Amino acid sequence: MARPRTAPRTVEHPDLARVSLQQVLEALVDPVRRSVVVQLAGAGTDLSCGTFVAPVSLSTLTHHFNVLREAGVIRQYYVGTTKMNALRADEMDERFPGLLPAVLAALTTETADGA
Repeated sequence: MARPRTAPRTVEHPDLARVSLQQVLEALVDPVRRSVVVQLAGAGTDLSCGTFVAPVSLSTLTHHFNVLREAGVIRQYYVGTTKMNALRADEMDERFPGLLPAVLAALTTETADGA
């Protein structure tokens, strides 16, 4: 018996025009989520969920990815069975100019100061 065809997996993403600054800031307030953003920005390429270094379980990390996605900070998509993550830097900069670069710069300064 032939295996039934399935539709490709997709992930819903918000229209950034409908995302509030409050929602983005609440997503970025958590240190684990900020770490995800820093890792994506530093990689310069999309990363699979399993490549992130985080002090939480995989199921908790999945929650953090969902919060970032729903706030419009990241885009997720599938390559086969692997879920990939991309920073929506250009789109975020269009909606909230300078926000992500400022957050990333502050994190770099904070890390260098040992905070």
